[in-house]
Amino acid sequence: MSGAVLNLITGFLGAGKTTAILHLLAHRPAHERWAVLVNEFGEVGIDGEILADAAGDEIRVREVAGGCICCTGAMNLRVALTKILREIRPDRLLVEPTGLGHPTGIVDTLRDPWLASAARLGNITCIVDPAGFSEERLEKSLIYKDQLTLADVVVINKTDVAPVGQLEALEAFVAGLYPPKQAVVRTTHGQIDPALLDLEASEVGGMSGAGEQGVFTRVTPAVTPQSGLSTGYSASNASVVSPVSLGPADPATQAPAADTARGWRFAPEDRFDLKVLEGLFSKPPFSELVRAKGVVRTGREWYRVDWAEGRFSTAPIAWRRDSRLELIADKVLDWAAVESLLLQALTPTPLPQAGEGL
Repeated sequence: MSGAVLNLITGFLGAGKTTAILHLLAHRPAHERWAVLVNEFGEVGIDGEILADAAGDEIRVREVAGGCICCTGAMNLRVALTKILREIRPDRLLVEPTGLGHPTGIVDTLRDPWLASAARLGNITCIVDPAGFSEERLEKSLIYKDQLTLADVVVINKTDVAPVGQLEALEAFVAGLYPPKQAVVRTTHGQIDPALLDLEASEVGGMSGAGEQGVFTRVTPAVTPQSGLSTGYSASNASVVSPVSLGPADPATQAPAADTARGWRFAPEDRFDLKVLEGLFSKPPFSELVRAKGVVRTGREWYRVDWAEGRFSTAPIAWRRDSRLELIADKVLDWAAVESLLLQALTPTPLPQAGEGL
């Protein structure tokens, strides 16, 4: 199989996903081989025919019709992906799930070890029509809300005909999502810059609770749990962690006395023991924090984690990119010791089973 980059193009019905994909195909690098997998909810495929007709002979388009690949059609998704990756061997594969489906199921399927070795999950892009945005819709449609939460990049389409009030309300809602987006762009007629498909988090920075830009830097943990702990992590197999600077864009300009906030990013394969993590906040230094927030994977489930006013709370979340934790104190802490405690909340990664995402 090939080492393809796979990009999900999500969005609710009528948002302009197919139009956006047509634009991406028309502007793909000439030296790259692209393919498209379209999921039609009904038995008769329409979007697939439109894409195939526009793509011509240079780009292969495949359909999975008659069911949602996000849930009941997961096996069909595996079969279709395996066939495309083996036979076409694309450099990039665009996947357009039905607008009625929950894309977290697709992400979980792609973490299946049998697929992860053949394709790398790139950015997830959500196309949204601001004319359909409202607080009522957010409350009634979990899929609609989760599509926005899951996305790395949000493309606000049809801005030329969008009501100004709804456009601004949508942008305000997206700006308040955690984790923050790598990019939020306005466009018309699905005109997307292909560079958004590969935009890295380090290019746009992180986001602190105060709204300041941060910097992501990949480093090896300075402190790891002792080998006798049940987490299974040691200096030789500890997960790679990315501290997130919550201060100015250039951490070198920070005075030591200002080092009162720190964050970490963990690989999507890492899993936390939620009870152990919650227990950390029952005693210092975690109980003395001013604020903490994050997203953690606990198994097949992912949770938003919050610590505020002495209370620890969690809620399910659609995010799947990585686990991350951000801590804010009112004084300088021993961050190496804090990191060591966080690593102790990690659990051993189970041996992969066929059909189960890591």
